[in-house]
Amino acid sequence: MKLITAIGIGVLVFFATNQTDGQTSSLKESKTPKLVVGIVVDQMRYDYLSKYYAKFSENGFKKLMNQGFNCKNANYNYSPTYTGPGHASIYTGTTPAYHGIIGNDWYVRETGKTTYVTDDATEKTVGSSAGGAGKMSPRNLLSSTIGDELKLYSNLKSKVVAVSLKDRASILPGGHLSDGSYWFDSGSGNFITSTFYKKELPTWVTIFNERKLAHTYLSKPWNTLLPIDQYTESAADDNPYEGLYGKEKKPVFPHDLPSIYNQKDFGIIRSTPFGNSIIKDIAIAALQGENLGKGPYTDLLAVSFSATDYVGHKMGPQSVEVEDTYIRLDRDIAELLTLLEKNYGKENILVFLTADHAAAYVPAELTDNKMNAGYFNGLAFSDSVKGYLNKSYGDTSVVSFMVNNQIYLNRKRIQQKNLDIKSITANLANYVLQFNGVANVYTAEQLNGAVLKNKSAELIQNGFYRKRSGDLAILLEPAWLEELSTTGTTHGSTYTYDTHIPLLWYGAQIKPGYTSAAIDITDIAPTIAALLNIMAPNASIGKPIVSITK
Repeated sequence: MKLITAIGIGVLVFFATNQTDGQTSSLKESKTPKLVVGIVVDQMRYDYLSKYYAKFSENGFKKLMNQGFNCKNANYNYSPTYTGPGHASIYTGTTPAYHGIIGNDWYVRETGKTTYVTDDATEKTVGSSAGGAGKMSPRNLLSSTIGDELKLYSNLKSKVVAVSLKDRASILPGGHLSDGSYWFDSGSGNFITSTFYKKELPTWVTIFNERKLAHTYLSKPWNTLLPIDQYTESAADDNPYEGLYGKEKKPVFPHDLPSIYNQKDFGIIRSTPFGNSIIKDIAIAALQGENLGKGPYTDLLAVSFSATDYVGHKMGPQSVEVEDTYIRLDRDIAELLTLLEKNYGKENILVFLTADHAAAYVPAELTDNKMNAGYFNGLAFSDSVKGYLNKSYGDTSVVSFMVNNQIYLNRKRIQQKNLDIKSITANLANYVLQFNGVANVYTAEQLNGAVLKNKSAELIQNGFYRKRSGDLAILLEPAWLEELSTTGTTHGSTYTYDTHIPLLWYGAQIKPGYTSAAIDITDIAPTIAALLNIMAPNASIGKPIVSITK
């Protein structure tokens, strides 16, 4: 308790102290902000801003919407809309076609195995005994990030720090030159990093871990923040479209978290709003521990709130659990914004809030209400394709792998059998089109430079990187998900429910207002670059948002 008290006092002293009148004056007179704070909310649909508006506090989402600038028509301009590509695109200003992060996992032809987006066997875990949890780096990211450009501009004097529950959601935003990217380790309940960044945790992270906040948050049941009868924006608490926590018999509040977790596995915190709260806590600790925004150059703090994604996957967008998670996240964001303004001044911070993707409604709920929707059974599809290949070519190994709604052909095997790869691709595409739920199929040849006229094809093309992507890309019909469970939801498509996300700006140089003009996710990084008067990331294809930068 003495250690925790000392830390708390230190934080208060740090944020309450104005260094000197001269330094404070120079901060106010600076033309560029001293600190950029990027906030990414995992799986946040744009309509959550209006849907839960009445429940939000005055200093969280409402402040960003009413006192900041709201880009009402911001969308992802590629597919698949997953966490890895989303975070990479936000901070690089480009699409997977250029930064190379085509999914959370993909098939590697050279090894004949899949790889995880940030896997790096050459690195080691720092901060936990869990071997694989920290064997990570941003080496698969081909382009620079806005943080990298900030570091290069300042001759490495700017600081860049990133925090998240997910490794990929801190590693990719942090970029190659990050001073520290930290993520949550379920086994220990600690925040950890990789030897790519440091050989040991900084003192401030070690002290933060000693507070054992994961245990604190999970030591009591999760009940709604407001009386449950006020959650009128959501479906009934007990409905058939939601998953279960632990050994629960019904998906209803309260969720008995103490009975679900043990001190050898803190992973359940990811699927609760308290996973966001602990990210808010470490973000605040990072501000002090790294002395961010207090030096002569602009610093960057990248914060990714991932619990919204875990709760959404389990419960779906109509659930009371999702609503309560956003109401609580609003309070966490309010605490962070209030602290930033108090200790830096609005004129010295630049804050943006967006999402790495949105989410679909639960197809089972839609079909029960006589709407077009469905589930695409990937396992059954794979078996059927193997049967087709065996019948047509006498060899199921003509296809190597299927992932991310893409089919990878075994090019070496096709060459050995002296088969024509274009003919196989065309025949397989026609076969795939016969399946319920399949809207279209595109070949690698089409995606590698052809002018594709329809929007979905264009988005798939923007997500296609020849060296890592498959030979066929499948587009499912709207509201069809590649899932086996009829509870909860997912994402990844070209459709608006996955691509339309919030984009809010606040702070230095940001005048209150909004635009309904079309904005691409790749416009964020070049907008920051324009406001900071630095170069955009090296593969950026986006444009500065004129409504903000003019």
